[in-house]
Amino acid sequence: MHSSPLTPVVTTLRLGLHVLVTVLAVVVAVRASLPGGGGHGIAVVALTVVWLLVYFAGAEFSPSVPDGAVWVWLAALTVLWLVLLAFTPDAVYLAFGLFFVYLHLLPRPWSLIAVVAATAVGVLGFAAHRGWSAGAVVGPVLGALVAIGIGFGYQALHREAVERERLIDELLGTRAILAEQERTAGKLAERERLAKEIHDTVAQGLSSIQLLLHAVEQAAPDHPALDRIRLARETAAEDLAETRRLIDELSPAALDGQSLAVALERICLRAQSPTLTTQLLVEGEPQRLPMPVEAALVRIAQSAVANVVQHARAERMRVTLTYDDTDAHLDIVDDGIGIEPDMLRHPRSGAFGLAAMRSRVEQQGGAMTVESEPGHTAVTVSFPLGATTASGSVFPDGSAALPPGADL
Repeated sequence: MHSSPLTPVVTTLRLGLHVLVTVLAVVVAVRASLPGGGGHGIAVVALTVVWLLVYFAGAEFSPSVPDGAVWVWLAALTVLWLVLLAFTPDAVYLAFGLFFVYLHLLPRPWSLIAVVAATAVGVLGFAAHRGWSAGAVVGPVLGALVAIGIGFGYQALHREAVERERLIDELLGTRAILAEQERTAGKLAERERLAKEIHDTVAQGLSSIQLLLHAVEQAAPDHPALDRIRLARETAAEDLAETRRLIDELSPAALDGQSLAVALERICLRAQSPTLTTQLLVEGEPQRLPMPVEAALVRIAQSAVANVVQHARAERMRVTLTYDDTDAHLDIVDDGIGIEPDMLRHPRSGAFGLAAMRSRVEQQGGAMTVESEPGHTAVTVSFPLGATTASGSVFPDGSAALPPGADL
């Protein structure tokens, strides 16, 4: 009776209801056609066929707030049933199908009121034809109770099916996001490896050549080949600058060649809207971090800010980048509705983004904490400052600080 995604169990229940209604209608029509059926056989058969056709005409209505078409359909079914009940007491059997329709389409408590009213009418109608008896009362009442129990179970299964479908969609979406993140991480790792290789080989070699030629110039200012030596040094310097430009182009795509603070400011500006005020603060003396760390900070900020925009219903958000003596900290704080504690303990739904962020932080050797309550949610990420190679500190553009004395 609805178009929402259903599990096989719920689909089977729906099909079973249609079969049950059809069988009950056939029983009513057959009993009316038999001798002693009450003398209204043709009328009862015709009305039963019309009732069954009307039932299947609206059997796919959604279980939402009833609109005009649904009300007309329910009214037609009910009126036809009342007319049938006036002709034959066997029409009380069809009330069982009506119970499920009421429970499925009408909101509570109207669905229960309709079931109670139909039960009372069925009991009165049967008694009007056959007289009062315990069976005339107990039968419809038990039917109503069974229908209510099955109806509530059906609704629970339907809600579970819809929720399961939603979770499957989210899992598929999360898997696609994680796969894309893994590809991105692989690209960043390869870019970093190339930057380091170029720096440790070509750039360092050109730097050494430049230093040696400069030393020759200082040691032999009257050398007859001084002009050529100077030309070689200048050529080496130009090639070194070109090499550093190539290394710079290997910086993470997320940074777009800009500093970490500028990238974070761009993320905040994009998130700002008439209903959300954003702010970026940079505290401490900015320091250059390894390329993978800066890329991770940008990706984490993008994910956290996206969560705030999509789920938090916040009015204010502040992103703070802090440099202290040992670590770099990134804090994303908002005044939204907060994150459910159960979602933090058991990642699901919207918490998959947090799990992905935590994984990214751990891959780079950082730490991440999340504090959340209504009106205040803070995601804090910390990375140690600095990373060194044998030749000096690695910068996010792939270049490195040369050892002392290497004045280029």
